[in-house]
Amino acid sequence: MTNSQTGAAERELARIADFGIDTTSRATGEALRDYVGKLRRGDLGALPALVTLAVLLVLFTALSDDFLTLNNLANLLHQGAGQTIIAMGIVYVLLIGEIDLSAGTASGVAASVLALHFQNDGNLLGAMGGSVFYAFVLGLAVAALLAMLLRIWLGAALSALALVLVVAGVAANPWLEMLLAVCVGAAIGCLTGFAVSKVRIPSFIVTLGLFITWSGVVLQLVGPGGTISIRQSPELFAVANGSLGVAGSWVLFLVVGAGYAAVVVYRHLTRLRHGLVAQPTLLVATKVAAVLGCGGLATYLLTLNRSPHPELASIRGVPYVVPIILVLLIVGTFVLDRTRYGRHVYAVGNNRDAAHRAGVNVAKIRMSAFIICSSVAALGAIVYTSKVGSVDGSAGNGNVVLFAVGAAVIGGASLFGGKGRMHDAILGGAVLATVQNGLTMLGFQAAPVNIITGLVLVAAAGVDTLSRRRATARHET
Repeated sequence: MTNSQTGAAERELARIADFGIDTTSRATGEALRDYVGKLRRGDLGALPALVTLAVLLVLFTALSDDFLTLNNLANLLHQGAGQTIIAMGIVYVLLIGEIDLSAGTASGVAASVLALHFQNDGNLLGAMGGSVFYAFVLGLAVAALLAMLLRIWLGAALSALALVLVVAGVAANPWLEMLLAVCVGAAIGCLTGFAVSKVRIPSFIVTLGLFITWSGVVLQLVGPGGTISIRQSPELFAVANGSLGVAGSWVLFLVVGAGYAAVVVYRHLTRLRHGLVAQPTLLVATKVAAVLGCGGLATYLLTLNRSPHPELASIRGVPYVVPIILVLLIVGTFVLDRTRYGRHVYAVGNNRDAAHRAGVNVAKIRMSAFIICSSVAALGAIVYTSKVGSVDGSAGNGNVVLFAVGAAVIGGASLFGGKGRMHDAILGGAVLATVQNGLTMLGFQAAPVNIITGLVLVAAAGVDTLSRRRATARHET
């Protein structure tokens, strides 16, 4: 064999190895048998969440005539958006085998800074008072330096930007407030991540302590019993309460639907062209058609007038929270599935020591996961704040982070690391939102809602533990 032939063969083997599978083909029956085999091995994926969601939808539809109405279905999207977004950030922390109990109160700090900056036209020094303001500025500076120390440039840049915005006292602007909130979230993630990755304090201890700390910071910023309204800003209030127009809703569907179909078909054709394992073409076409059909139906229903009083007002269009979640889903999935950083995240979660021996900068990956988590939690805080129209002393406290972690786990992410996808948070968020919404419509009070939600979470964690144990047992045999 010539050198050129040898080089071509090596390149082909590299491309094949990149897919991480062998070069056999499967028919539809073989693909189904492989899927059943995965279930038997304990790799349940999102199936439990999908089955649970379907059962809940059928149950609540049968018990309440108002559950499956356009207005209530749209309310489900609004109500579950905040915790779902926070859960999408927590997925990154769960993937590396850690936990962030402070994500909820960290989001409360971001929301408090947003509201203070808006209400005081950028004058945080006057709003916070001298000592609190300078301590806050020092914290942002330290966060930027810690991120630079581990060469996490995005975290350093966002923390530094927050520092500049706070010190400069830039006049209030709705878009600026949202950017500031995300930057503050990133700075909090830098502090948390450094304590876990470099100081090596267990994440449970660090984030539990910071949960209490950030709740105190929120009380300090807002004041006990205080409330800061953001209803004066139509842009901020519309984030969780507004909707796209009818035309914009259909444009969103066409763009997202066409993009999804193009990506799925391209990957399928690429596998076929290289002789790699691929799902049957009929199965791929059915999957694409089902997703587009469901998306089209949902878009059509949301463009109908869902106002409780149609003679007085018209409410149409896809809520703004939907494209926000879609953007996070697309970007987050691309990062985890198609980048080296994503492969390193899974590697650290599966076996930290092996990842370190393979040359992965484990400390950097761990710290970056907390930065992503807190930054996305700040986005969730923006949605929460917009939904209620204000920030109070309990912002981000209570069950916020517990429901967010629960959403990720219910959707299929593992508490043990190395297993999870961005869509897990969306599925789990949909399950929790459906439980809370359905029980409330049936007249249940907070106590039974919390009890049932907690039991759903325990069941999801049990399924995760049992499936992992079964997979380990089969691997050992």
